[in-house]
Amino acid sequence: MKTDLNYIKKLLKILESGDINEIEIEEEGTRVKVIKSKPAEQQVMQPHMVTYAAPPQAISAAPAAAPSLPAPKTEEKKETAAAPAGDNLIEIRSPIVGTFYRAPSPNADPYVQVGQQVQKNTILCIIEAMKLMNEIECEHEGKIVKIMVENGQPVEYNQVLFLVEPN
Repeated sequence: MKTDLNYIKKLLKILESGDINEIEIEEEGTRVKVIKSKPAEQQVMQPHMVTYAAPPQAISAAPAAAPSLPAPKTEEKKETAAAPAGDNLIEIRSPIVGTFYRAPSPNADPYVQVGQQVQKNTILCIIEAMKLMNEIECEHEGKIVKIMVENGQPVEYNQVLFLVEPN
């Protein structure tokens, strides 16, 4: 089954052009479900909701040289354990579902470390979704206090990735 963006767009066109309100296709462990929203009272169409569920083996698949479930490095364990308690911490959340990567490639240094000062628009990590690498930038100035996700782990929409102490 082809699960690329063009395939999903074709499904949306089928919904728009007919009386069909919902399409769900499951093949080889991959499920794509597209639902047409009902028009609002003013006859304005709401955006379509697209749900994509990948099979477990696809979720754990990482780029070529990255292990699917890497053993955490000693320094990463220390970094994530050293979070001071504070109510003023800003949570940096994942805007998409995908796989979390701390560095641009398996052999590169991480974008940020615990204790590092960051500015607005500093790249914090990459989230891979459907073979697209999405750079996640910091929207605040501050210090990285805790990294909540291990490298190579799947993340959900709105999952907390980093805790930042504002300046």
